[in-house]
Amino acid sequence: MFVPKLFVTLKTYTREQFYKDLISGIVVGIVALPLCIAFAIASGVSPEKGLVTGVIGGFFISFLGGSRVQIGGPTGAFIVIVYGIVQQYGVNGLIYATFLAGIILIIMGFARLGSVIKFIPHPLIVGFTSGIALIIFSSQMKDLFGLEMGSVPSDFMAKWKEYFLKMDTANRSSVIIAVSTILISIVFPKITRKVPGSLVAILLATAAVYLFKIDVPTIGSRFGQIPSALPMPSFPEIDLSVIQKLIQPAFAIALLGGIESLLSAVVADGMIGGNHKSNIELVGQGVANIFSAAFGGIPATGAIARTATNVKNGGRTPVAGIVHALTLLLIMLFAGSLATLIPLSCLAGILVVVAYNMSEWRSFLAVLRTSRSDASVLVVTFFLTVFVDLTVAIEIGMVLAAFLFMRRMTQIADVHSITNELADDPDDPKAISRYKVPAGVEVFEVTGPMFFGAAYKFKEALKLMSKPPKVLIIRMRAVPVIDSTGLHTLEEVFLQAKHRDMRLILSGVQPGIYKELEKSHLLELVGKENVLPDIDAALARAANILVREG
Repeated sequence: MFVPKLFVTLKTYTREQFYKDLISGIVVGIVALPLCIAFAIASGVSPEKGLVTGVIGGFFISFLGGSRVQIGGPTGAFIVIVYGIVQQYGVNGLIYATFLAGIILIIMGFARLGSVIKFIPHPLIVGFTSGIALIIFSSQMKDLFGLEMGSVPSDFMAKWKEYFLKMDTANRSSVIIAVSTILISIVFPKITRKVPGSLVAILLATAAVYLFKIDVPTIGSRFGQIPSALPMPSFPEIDLSVIQKLIQPAFAIALLGGIESLLSAVVADGMIGGNHKSNIELVGQGVANIFSAAFGGIPATGAIARTATNVKNGGRTPVAGIVHALTLLLIMLFAGSLATLIPLSCLAGILVVVAYNMSEWRSFLAVLRTSRSDASVLVVTFFLTVFVDLTVAIEIGMVLAAFLFMRRMTQIADVHSITNELADDPDDPKAISRYKVPAGVEVFEVTGPMFFGAAYKFKEALKLMSKPPKVLIIRMRAVPVIDSTGLHTLEEVFLQAKHRDMRLILSGVQPGIYKELEKSHLLELVGKENVLPDIDAALARAANILVREG
């Protein structure tokens, strides 16, 4: 189960497939170049850290991951978290948070939590993804307009207030380059998808700035030269008390990285008809983040857009992802100096397009039209992401989604007496109305999951009995699951019945519920002879008790 996909695919690898993977990897590496640089700058770190992440993180995600075609590296989803960590704890704090996130991801993988992460509610994912998109868009206004201002405030409202105050310093050339980049990125794919529009925009903008000596901020003017070699792995010194504070951000990185990588893997499976290994994918992501941190990089995860590009260009094994990482490395080694000429307004334009694609506004509106509970999770997560913090948004969003789910399950659950009311379905061949219930016998029907959210209904329904019967039959044929609170409630009912000299019979207990009764010793307490498969056996048992006890 924990064998990486690379080693599985190499068993049947062919020369023809290597050629396809080689071409696809080179194309994706070129596509990834501007994105790695742009995501790093937007995250508040120097551009080479994005390239290091693409090389190191991208390599290990393909080498040890659980997907055939996943392409890893820095993504827009991490911008908000990374920027916040850098502002509060510095680059050293980010390195340790990324390292801790890698360890958490490995633990999640070996704990087989990969399948669980995939079931995070859709409104929650759309909410924080849309919120991140808005924050990315907002963070690019300084470079988009070439505004002459200091560091951009982290608070959303303060950020926009500062933009409006400094709008008179806008650089017309920066605006023209940014708008041209956006238009090229949108229009060029309609001409051909073989060459990414963002790459064409960067080449044209960089050439124009260099040839015509256009006075706009560039990567070189703000960050200096990009190193033409990978740094040696090392870890900076940091206070242990700071590491304790980084545990929460590290969990946010791990959770977000796990969600994005598995969503990307699921999308890729649909494109190639494959089947990824979710748990080994998390392990691969964890190792990638540990090594990315060791080389001074930022968090890495599966990138949906680059993965889709890989699939469309013929990549079908992790070899393509490894080639993509090596391509980035070669560009960094031999053409890193040219990247310093890239205008920042061009990168801002690319990130505006990325933010639009991330916004999922159609999904946002679709969820708003659904149930109130889903819409509330969406809106709360969105506003918390934008105005408070992504970590808080994920935590509160998950808790809210869980509470609303429990409320829904509680509404589904039902407990009522059907002996006298004959409230069950008359079309049901096993309806109680088709049976003659002896005097002194009361039948209660429980439907839906019997968990802590619905246990109170069970207690309240039993209180409505006007006269204690001699035999109480609890019909559980429609109870799919039971938790410890439900088991405790059944135990309370048994003890109350015993105190009031009633006999308790459980009818229609499903195999899974029966095992839970065994494990909790409730089966022994009630008696195996009183836990019966259907209502026929339960009524027969009740009749025998009445005869025996007179």
